[in-house]
Amino acid sequence: MHFDQLLEAATAGEVVLPEDWGQGRATFGGLLGALANQAMRACLSDHRPLRSLSVAFVGPAAPGEKVQIRAEVLRQGKSVTQIESRITQHGETVLVALGSYGHGRESVVQVPGRAAPTAPAPEKAPALPWIEGVTPAFTQHIAMHFGLGGFPFTGSESREMGGWMRFKEAPRAMTESHLIALADAWPPAVLPQLKKPAPASSLSWTLQIVEPEPRLASDDWLLYEASIDQAREGYGQTQAGIWSRDGQLLALSHQAVTVFA
Repeated sequence: MHFDQLLEAATAGEVVLPEDWGQGRATFGGLLGALANQAMRACLSDHRPLRSLSVAFVGPAAPGEKVQIRAEVLRQGKSVTQIESRITQHGETVLVALGSYGHGRESVVQVPGRAAPTAPAPEKAPALPWIEGVTPAFTQHIAMHFGLGGFPFTGSESREMGGWMRFKEAPRAMTESHLIALADAWPPAVLPQLKKPAPASSLSWTLQIVEPEPRLASDDWLLYEASIDQAREGYGQTQAGIWSRDGQLLALSHQAVTVFA
């Protein structure tokens, strides 16, 4: 199923999660975050850009099965609306999200976003291949070309990892929900440190939208760079930036990840 069709289904409150959007025994977390955002956006009484999305991955959502999506406005102020969303499967919560949607306003504080890292053009960067049964199923839908750091499970000593990304089948338009999915597509930045495959997953995730509603073509390449703040005792803390191809900072991501190695 095309990503746009899944987003449209989210506002109805129930979605069957396609198996080709799976990630092992779970469904791709970026898809779930995007579905939660769609449900929350449907609660808004006026148009307010997404400013911050906080997600707790409570449990795995099994691909091929239904989930129920609910959203509730916690507070609507003059500028900012806070909304909570829950995704459940078989009566159990699998995801809780908090979205902050706010109007822009005049401010004397004007600090430009940090510059994009230097990376080879996407056409010259090696692609992460989709190999059925080896790489996560959802990667058949998202192109990722590595240009920063090492590939997963190569024993890299670099703290950084990333490159270029976009949907292989371009959506009708690039929305905040599409950006949410792309921002979570990359493997945890701790995986290149490993010398052999081991399971890892996101525990919690916060995405700050720096440039709401940027003018992007649906097939534009976006640049992603993640770095490890620290990792020990099976947990890692990472941060990442997402830029447009012309160097505009679009979003900042922070994740707590678990790694079983």
